[in-house]
Amino acid sequence: MNNLVILGISGSLRADSSNTMILKTIQRLLPEAITFRIFEGMDQIPHFSPRIPENEAVARFKNAVRQANGIIISTPEYAFGVPGTLKNALDWTVSTGDFNEKPVCAISASPLDSGGRNALASLLLILTALGTKKHENASLSIAHIKSKLDPEINLVTHPETLIALQDQVNNLLKYIGFTFG
Repeated sequence: MNNLVILGISGSLRADSSNTMILKTIQRLLPEAITFRIFEGMDQIPHFSPRIPENEAVARFKNAVRQANGIIISTPEYAFGVPGTLKNALDWTVSTGDFNEKPVCAISASPLDSGGRNALASLLLILTALGTKKHENASLSIAHIKSKLDPEINLVTHPETLIALQDQVNNLLKYIGFTFG
């Protein structure tokens, strides 16, 4: 399967966030044949309520999810869980099944020793509730993320972390059915 589209979703709204840098690094690790898009506009998604009609940002988010062959989410940890903005965006898809059967990869990153393990566990639980498909090695927790980034080029440069990210990319692509070579 070629002509794949992979959607990257950052759990942080900051343009210079570690999680967005992780997604930009992943974009460089993907084969050239893969289209990679990082969703922008999470801050424009309104608070979820079944009584509120979806706005353009919600429609763009759902459309991006539907068009993707696979999804990579990279998130920080806030208060031992995923940031509210990310959870809110995911909540908009619960009743529509946009994530159902989508192959996903979940990454958490933190400047702390924990690597955002609580956020990762929370995200994996949410992704299970959304009906996603996950390879057994479809998650990664990155501790001490600030020391693994080069802020001048906005990319991960730490060799072991690059290998771990490449493994995540390869696992996701194999799970989707992408043929290397």
